[in-house]
Parts: sequence; structure tokens; C-alpha cells
Amino acid sequence: MKILEVNDLKKLAQRRVPKMFFDYADSGSFTQSTYAANEADFGNIKLRQRVAVNMSNRTLKTKMIGQDFSMPVAIAPTGSTGMQHADGEILAAQAAEEFGVPYTLSTMSICSLEDVAAATKKPLWFQLYVMKDRDFNKRLIERAKAAGCSALVLTLDLQILAQRHKDLRNGLKAPPEINFSTFWQFATRPRWCMQMLQTKQHQFGNIYGHIKDVTDLASLHEWSAKQFDETLSWQDIEWIKEQWGGKLILKGILDPEDAQIATRTGADAIIVSNHGGRQLDGAPSSISMLSPIVDAVQGDIEVHMDGGVRTGVDVLRAKALGAQGVYIGRPYLYGLGAMGKAGVTKTLEILASELDTTMALCGERDINDVGTHNLIS
Repeated sequence: MKILEVNDLKKLAQRRVPKMFFDYADSGSFTQSTYAANEADFGNIKLRQRVAVNMSNRTLKTKMIGQDFSMPVAIAPTGSTGMQHADGEILAAQAAEEFGVPYTLSTMSICSLEDVAAATKKPLWFQLYVMKDRDFNKRLIERAKAAGCSALVLTLDLQILAQRHKDLRNGLKAPPEINFSTFWQFATRPRWCMQMLQTKQHQFGNIYGHIKDVTDLASLHEWSAKQFDETLSWQDIEWIKEQWGGKLILKGILDPEDAQIATRTGADAIIVSNHGGRQLDGAPSSISMLSPIVDAVQGDIEVHMDGGVRTGVDVLRAKALGAQGVYIGRPYLYGLGAMGKAGVTKTLEILASELDTTMALCGERDINDVGTHNLIS
């Protein structure tokens, strides 16, 4: 199969990853209307084609939160990445490091902070879910610091978990429900099964072994389900910022008023995000709220975005609307599920090539010069 676009990797991943895990990555909540809008709304943004301009010596190099990267793309935190491919977080982090973009490790990763940090040379970014057990949060932040993480990404939009119908229909839980359907999913994915048999990474590495009463998958699932803190408020960010002491990014901002509040927390950046359409079904797409939020903060805080990005063209559209950085979740998971580390690298290569070509055809040579003047209003 010739891989030309991210959608090619998606098709290959669908053939190689058990249905319950592929669907986990590739689904939204309830009717999936926001999940669909995240992708569709990029198509409403039209670019200005410019001709007879110097397109030589182009560069995609940029900065996010003061750190240098090869292009304005970051790998988003995604839970259970190690179930798309054995050692998934390690492989994805290595691919991102070699390509020169940041990798954000999820609290709910299969591979632990320590294992991923040991397998890479450059600092990771780490994503934090706020749990009711504040002592666990404190220890997790300390572990992130000890692992040399250079940014903490605090997720604000998962105080309560929305229902995802595909997961329920597929029997996705820890441990997985064993019935004919799940047995068939594994039996028809021998390559995936062989990879999983060759790794020891099968638990949520950042939690398992770090909580007294969590001794197996079932107890871990029970603990996790009860721990997301419904009382999380803006006041808690001050405590987290104090514990962390480094670069802080707030993820899950989708409202201009919330964005303005976020600027007063002392955070370094916000991510305009609706959790990939996996939380509030019926919320607007991330890209549709990017410009209003950029206008609302008036440059007082760096603005990033995620949700629905599938091409380098999408990256340029987001950049033109004011995003300093653009995060990809599903595209890199497709690559990982399809081809492991090489698939993540392929995803990044595809996006970089598409972004570079699109930027040139818009008459720009430096990604940092892209702005609203490149759009048809």
C-alpha cells in the first residue's frame, strides 16, 4: 500500500489494530457531532493563492513556549497509546524527538514517565489529569520534574467522562471483556498480538505500582474511574503551578471568557481544544473558536490548538488564525498503529511536506510570517 496521506495510515491501522483499540482512538462522544465538526470546519477556511513570488529558502522552524522546534506541530497527549502498538509511547516519543517536535505523554499512558524518559534524550512534555488524590498528583508532578520534562500540560476538560458509544459496544474496559467479539478482534490481528507478547508494558505505567491498593488491571480501572476530580477550579491551578515551577500549558479552553481567565493564572500557553470531540458533544469545533479566543487574549498568553487536524494544510490554516502551535492526536496514532515508530515518522513527514508546499503556494517562505493575510475573508 502506497502511503501518501494521513488517511492511508488510518486505513492501514484499522486493519492492524484490534477494533476496540482502534475505535477508542477514532471516536467521539454521544452523536459524534463535535468530532465530525472538528475535521469538517477546516474546509470552510480558504487560502489566498499567490504567484510570481520568491518561494526559495523556506523554513518551518518555530518556537512554542520559548522552545525551538522543526515545525509548529506537537504530538498531543493520548491515553492508552501503548495499546495501538506495543511500547507505543516510547516509539512515538523517539520519532518526535528525531523529527524535532515535542511529544506530550499522557497521565493515562501505558509506558511510564520513567520508561519513556529513559528511551529518549530530549525533554518530554507531560500531561496531567487532576485527581482527587492530591498527594498522588504531587508525587506525579515530582516524577515529571525528575524525568526532566520541560512543560506540564494541564487538562481542564475531563472532570467528568462523557459516554463514548463505540467503547461500550466493543466491551472496552480494563481488563477487556472476553467474549466471542473480543476474541475475534485479537485472533484476526496476529501481528499486533505478537508485538504485545514481546513487551512488558501492559498497564497504566504512571499509576500502576504507585497507588497502594492498585494491584491489577481491575483495581486500577476502579481507582481511575473514581479519581477524576469534579471539584477542579481555577484556584487549583495556582497550587499546581507552585508544585511544578516550570512551563505550564492549559488544555481544554474553548470559550473566550475562559481564555481570558486563563491569562490571569500565570500559565505560559493555552490549547484551544474540545478533547477531540470526546467530551461535550454539540460544542463548536476547535478551529471555529481559535480566532475568537486569539482576539480575546490579545497576545497576553500563547495560543495553541488541537482537534481535527489531518493535513499540513490544516496546520497552516490554524497558524494563519493565530495558533503558535498545532497538536496532532489521531494522525500520529494512525501512523503508530499502522507501522509503529516508522508510521509516526511518516505522519510527521507527510504533514511537514504538505505544510511546506502549502506555505509556498500562499507566497510565504517563513512559517512565522503566516497570518490572516493568507486567508480569504
